[in-house]
Amino acid sequence: MNIVLIGMSGAGKSTLGVLLAKALGMDYVDTDIVIQQHEDRLLQDIIDNDGIEKFMEVEEKIVSELQLENCIISTGGSVIYSEKTMNVLKQEGQIIYLHVPYEEIKRRLKNITTRGIVIKKGNSLKDVYEERVPLYIKYSDKTFDCSNKDIENCVSEIIEKMKSLR
Repeated sequence: MNIVLIGMSGAGKSTLGVLLAKALGMDYVDTDIVIQQHEDRLLQDIIDNDGIEKFMEVEEKIVSELQLENCIISTGGSVIYSEKTMNVLKQEGQIIYLHVPYEEIKRRLKNITTRGIVIKKGNSLKDVYEERVPLYIKYSDKTFDCSNKDIENCVSEIIEKMKSLR
């Protein structure tokens, strides 16, 4: 059984994912890194040079074809735009939404133009946040509120919840 972390860029998926994998003795995969390795370039390069639609096609193909077991999977924030990908991830594990309020995301994200965030032309980070939150909620099995908590508290909370699910 995998544990799949979803949420906005800046929610702490990668940081939490590594710590959860260590604490639970599981493997760890960051889908953004898998995409970068597969494409041999940065996420932002794909978005800038090929466009958002192409990036999302690449993300869907790569993430939905991953064959992982006993793994913590940190996904890119845009993974929830693909129903196909989310269904595959859901079949193979528990989906955990790391919720962080918009103001905190805004504070955490200093580099939105270089971070490989899928933002359609004319949209703000707030527009993206408001569009995605209902999708994160729709696809998640559990939601964890990670606002104003240090990383260790979030990890402990998730571990406690996951133990009760096993």
